Amino acid sequence: MTTPVYPCVLSAQGLNLSFGAVTAAADVSIDIQRGERLCLIGSNGAGKTTFVNMITGYLRPNSGTIFLGQENITRLSPREITRRGVARSFQIPQLCLHMTVLDNVLAAMHCNRGNTHFLKPAHDPDSLAFCHGLLERFGLLSQAMRPVRELPGGVRKLLDIAMALTGQPKLLLLDEPTSGVSADEKFSTMDTVVQAIEQEGGEEAVTVVFVEHDMDIVRRYATRVAAFYGGRVIADGQASSVLVDPEVQRHVTGLAPASSSEATQVQP
Repeated sequence: MTTPVYPCVLSAQGLNLSFGAVTAAADVSIDIQRGERLCLIGSNGAGKTTFVNMITGYLRPNSGTIFLGQENITRLSPREITRRGVARSFQIPQLCLHMTVLDNVLAAMHCNRGNTHFLKPAHDPDSLAFCHGLLERFGLLSQAMRPVRELPGGVRKLLDIAMALTGQPKLLLLDEPTSGVSADEKFSTMDTVVQAIEQEGGEEAVTVVFVEHDMDIVRRYATRVAAFYGGRVIADGQASSVLVDPEVQRHVTGLAPASSSEATQVQP
């Protein structure tokens, strides 16, 4: 297996993973270029989360390789992968509900910097300035002193993603960033996320991989889409082409018309 050529941020090649008789990943190969917003789509159990878990070290493939830049990270632990510049937010925000918004961000920042004794010096001027700036980009500065338990779901989502950025990652993975967000707020929430991420990278844009079921979000924010079905990637390309692919419509979006034989079967 040859090492991928820069500027490929992450290269997953020939990933296979099974749990007994269940195939979770079957020859999955995806190269992710710097600055992309790659959206993973597919029904529950299609292999999206398995792929994310493999590239973040929570699962190890039975075979295949994963390169982060020039480094093989296939067998590294989640902590080791995080330290190399991969961050992740989860579908259910991982927050300390009794702490304030600011203290959640401060804790995440110090943990990402390897400071395990951060409680006493957490509120030093440099740390406060960094976290205040991050909260401002996410529109959360006015909420800084509120306990997280008082926040609505959409604000918690934004906070969780802000915390993921405290490590200034090269690659950011978002698991359903609009789940739990009302239909009226989903676009404004994603606008905030995208703008904050674009400010993060400076000259080197942060690369984003996100899992999403809302096709309106996919069309509007993904620069590229990979569709999963049965542990395989069945389509990969721009949203405009992937979402009209017959296999994607049949197995993912449910938009493909039934064949004549299928229509016959469902008639009483």
